[in-house]
Amino acid sequence: MSMLGALDAYHIPRTCKECGGVMIFKGVGEYHCEDCGFVDYDDYGKVRMYIENHKGATAAEIEKEVGVAQRTVRHLLKDGRIEIAEGSKVYLRCELCGKQIRSGQFCPDCEMKVHRNLEEKQREMMRKVAKGFGMEKKSEEGQKRFVRE
Repeated sequence: MSMLGALDAYHIPRTCKECGGVMIFKGVGEYHCEDCGFVDYDDYGKVRMYIENHKGATAAEIEKEVGVAQRTVRHLLKDGRIEIAEGSKVYLRCELCGKQIRSGQFCPDCEMKVHRNLEEKQREMMRKVAKGFGMEKKSEEGQKRFVRE
């Protein structure tokens, strides 16, 4: 999901429902109207408040009580913004090994493997770029790299 798509998916309040003023982000999904002070929440804020007061709530309960779609709740879980309560009967699965996890896409072991793999790819790309600029050692060390004709 692109950054813009992610923002739209969480239904961020842009204008005040009371007076039409501009809503200002205050943190953890909370927005205040700069004109009248009305407080509103994006989907993350609504879900977070609900699960703080209803530990162990399911995505179906959240959708029913708060009006945030189960798909959005799953996105919040995969983004690591919320967690499944400890001791829950339902968990997410690591996308690589299938272990049960409470949030995100990968278990800690696979997360480390993914990051190491990305770091190695980045190092390899940097080596290729460096070679492209004549940074590797050559037998002509000390020779002119460019000759005007």
